[in-house]
Amino acid sequence: MVPAPIRFHPRSPTSALLPRRGSALFAIALGLVLALPRAASAQESFPRLREFLRGESARGVDASRDSVVALARRQIGVRYARGGSSPERGFDCSGFLQFLMRRLDVRLPRTADEQARVGQAVPRDVSRLLPGDILTFGYGGRTTHVGMYIGGGRFIHASTGSRRIAEARLDRSSSLVRAWTGVRRMLGRSDSTVAVASANR
Repeated sequence: MVPAPIRFHPRSPTSALLPRRGSALFAIALGLVLALPRAASAQESFPRLREFLRGESARGVDASRDSVVALARRQIGVRYARGGSSPERGFDCSGFLQFLMRRLDVRLPRTADEQARVGQAVPRDVSRLLPGDILTFGYGGRTTHVGMYIGGGRFIHASTGSRRIAEARLDRSSSLVRAWTGVRRMLGRSDSTVAVASANR
């Protein structure tokens, strides 16, 4: 008996894969072509996204400046105490700034002379100051006193003369203003990020 010849059906599983595979490749290619305009649109939106993020960062820094100035003003009248760094015990000048900046998670060293060497140096020009900037005072190249600029030509400091936290003006001639030597910026400009003090001691 002669065996019947083997015949392959045109709808066999092997042949059925061919049109499906071709359709899948066609679908992938079509998807890539259709995605090109969306990719181009996304690239065009990146600058707008970066601009938005910069705006959010600027608002965050401005809010930090406002909050530290408000905190400083709430301490006006607190007594001066050498070595003090809290409203309960009183403040000296560097302890006062340590207390303020700690609320922003910015760590400052303890003494006025050390605080004058951290952060970013800023020209000693009232028109270029920003609220939250640290003002340094001293003689002979050594910083002996610090205060915080709060805007409008004013600053707050632990005054040894009045023996309390007090507000003063930079446009009034006084021995302290004449001893104004520099500015240190712990918070970035309104269009940048928060800068951390470079000496975490």
